[in-house]
Amino acid sequence: MTDKEALRVSKIENGTVIDHISAGQALNVLAILGIDGFGEDVVSIGMNVPSDRLGRKDVVKVEGRELSQSELDVLSLIAPAATINIIRDFDVVDKHRVERPESVTGVLRCPNHNCITTEAEPVDSEFDVVSDGVRCEYCGTIIREDIAAHILV
Repeated sequence: MTDKEALRVSKIENGTVIDHISAGQALNVLAILGIDGFGEDVVSIGMNVPSDRLGRKDVVKVEGRELSQSELDVLSLIAPAATINIIRDFDVVDKHRVERPESVTGVLRCPNHNCITTEAEPVDSEFDVVSDGVRCEYCGTIIREDIAAHILV
C-alpha cells in the first residue's frame, strides 16, 4: 500500500462521518455539535485534507453518535457541500448531502444589539435561510458572512 492509499484516520465502528466540510470549518462543526473536548465524545478531525471536489476540505468523525436534524440544519449553513455518512458495524449504511433548511431556531445569535432576541426577553432567535445568508425573523438583520461566529454555544 502506498502512502496515498493509507487512511489518515482509522475507520469507526458506529457513528457519523461528516465529509466535504469547507477547509477551516471543522472546529465550527464541533461547536455546532456541542463538542468541546471535555465530554465523552470520541472525535477524529482531519483539517486541510486534499480533495478533488473542494481543493482542501475538513473531515469530522464522531463515534457513537448520529446527528439530529437540527444539527444538520445548522451544519448546512457553514458547510453546504458536506456529506453525512452514518456508520454501523464499520459500514456506511446511509450517505447523503446536507440540505439547507427554510429556517433555523435557537441556534444563532442576532448581531443587532437592539433585536428582541438579544435582550433579556425569553425569545429564541429565528432566522430565515435566504440565498445570500440568514435573516432574523424579528428585526430583519441579515448575516451574510461568517455565520459560524453567530452560533450559540
